[in-house]
Amino acid sequence: MLKVGIAGVGQFGQNHARILRNSSVCEFMGLYDKNPKRAREIGERIDARIFPDFQSLLDAVDALAIVVTTLSHYDLARQALEQGKHVFIEKPITEHLWQAEELCDLAEEKGLKIQVGHIERFNPTIMEIEKDIKDPIFAECHRIAPFTPRGTDIPVVLELMIHDIDLFLAFIPSKVKHISASGAGVLTKSIDIANARIEFENGAVCNVTASRISMKRSRKLRIFQKDAYFSIDFQNKKATYITKSKQLYKVMPKILMGKYDNIDPSMVVDTREVDASHRTKDALTTELESFVHAVEAGLNPVVDGRAGTRALKIALEIVREIEKNKMQ
Repeated sequence: MLKVGIAGVGQFGQNHARILRNSSVCEFMGLYDKNPKRAREIGERIDARIFPDFQSLLDAVDALAIVVTTLSHYDLARQALEQGKHVFIEKPITEHLWQAEELCDLAEEKGLKIQVGHIERFNPTIMEIEKDIKDPIFAECHRIAPFTPRGTDIPVVLELMIHDIDLFLAFIPSKVKHISASGAGVLTKSIDIANARIEFENGAVCNVTASRISMKRSRKLRIFQKDAYFSIDFQNKKATYITKSKQLYKVMPKILMGKYDNIDPSMVVDTREVDASHRTKDALTTELESFVHAVEAGLNPVVDGRAGTRALKIALEIVREIEKNKMQ
């Protein structure tokens, strides 16, 4: 059984530690955090071994979850890979693009796995409908949340928006052609609210908004493709899937003549409500188990290092576009 440990048990990392500690798919070896008091608190809470330093943790594991601040991702992941350890790295993969590319090259050179924590790929709602998403032509996402200190060491583009960037890149089989963006820092010196328009070479367009200074929490995505429309509520694990009705041909002559009276809407579109709340595993559990399975089976992770690097590249381009517009 794969021996797994975790570095970083802050507000988010403690959830990773709890899931790994209770998992039946791996052997949880323990945790390390640069804050000894925090490490002791979480270690005692979940009854886990506490390692005094990062190296002693590395010596005890086959694979490592890195859930520290983004600024430390590169250093810890590089040490782990150099010592032959597979790594799960929370998003964004690194602070700088060159760091991500270097980690991917190193992992490939050593035959190791990198998985990046783009958790929305494992959102129950996405997993229910992803097989039906084919060549979107337009997508729009709003991801907003109240302010918390966690994550403010990086722009909201890298903290929140990058989730949706990763989804767009996964769903749209085309290269990005052009990006326009705007944003501002409101409560921090960084970017707290941002909007971007991403245009792809195949003609697809995505509009994405992210804010960490909102009064409420909401994560909603709409996707349009030929003959279909999806409305996805990540938070409530629900989606609406609308397609052309198989009965449309019966009323099409009336529609073409402009005679809309007495047309039953169900003859025009089929509506399917998707409720993924029945799935017993949460997204983080599914994500971490997917990483363990990929390592043990020698498979490419669902969100590998290269996918995380592509998402980072677009996110950094959006940040640069915002900064450029602020200077004009």
